[in-house]
Amino acid sequence: MLNIIVCVKAVPDPRLADKLRIDPSTKSLLRMDIPLVINPLDRHALEAALQLRRKYRTHITVISMGPSPAGSIVRECVALGADKGILLNDPAFAGADAYATAYTIVKAIENIGRVDAIFCGMASSDGATEWVGPEVAALLKLPIVTFVREIVKDQGDEWIVKADIENGFRLVKVKLPAVFTVTRDLNKPKQLNFSGIIKSRNKEITEWDHISLGVSEEQVGLKGSPTYLTKMTPLEYKRNAQMIEGTLNEKADRLVQILSLSGVV
Repeated sequence: MLNIIVCVKAVPDPRLADKLRIDPSTKSLLRMDIPLVINPLDRHALEAALQLRRKYRTHITVISMGPSPAGSIVRECVALGADKGILLNDPAFAGADAYATAYTIVKAIENIGRVDAIFCGMASSDGATEWVGPEVAALLKLPIVTFVREIVKDQGDEWIVKADIENGFRLVKVKLPAVFTVTRDLNKPKQLNFSGIIKSRNKEITEWDHISLGVSEEQVGLKGSPTYLTKMTPLEYKRNAQMIEGTLNEKADRLVQILSLSGVV
């Protein structure tokens, strides 16, 4: 049996990104002001696991770190087809940077035990660091392939995947267990249906805090984060307007002259 873990993140709905605000004291996003959804790229990670289960005997566990409202996202993943959902929910986890997030997820994975493949979206729509997947792999001492766009071979314990690189792609042979961060080109995620919602009612959703993971509060969240913001300065965009007077030909000549002097033409 393939044991697959999918890491998902509950993010503010990207369609409402213009309403995001930042807490001036903690320098973090006020995520709870906007409805939470599954990080779009994590949907592709989950679909990759579900497609494997259509071919092989597979157990899929979804892990997400977040406050209680993020539990609805875990439940949605279970409704989409995951076998088990785990929410890492503890005030001590708040304010985590990419490293502290990866560390907490790794401790949860170690609690689970044997794993063959770990799928993550290559980035989140709110943070977009692209660091969590690689840091999970580093902490677990597992190989990783980033920017996966196609799983070419998935039989046995050696897979071949196609991964994006600048101006092209690479074919990578990797031995399981391994970590994969995926792009939106990998697949087309299926939509939630009523049957999945009904079936999810009997599936397990587990919540773990820092005690469950066997770690101290100093190792997770803001306290366990080696990177933090010390200052934020809002950017101001201003346009300088200049009115051009004269006839149509005079205006055209003057415009060309201004653009030429500014180096545009």
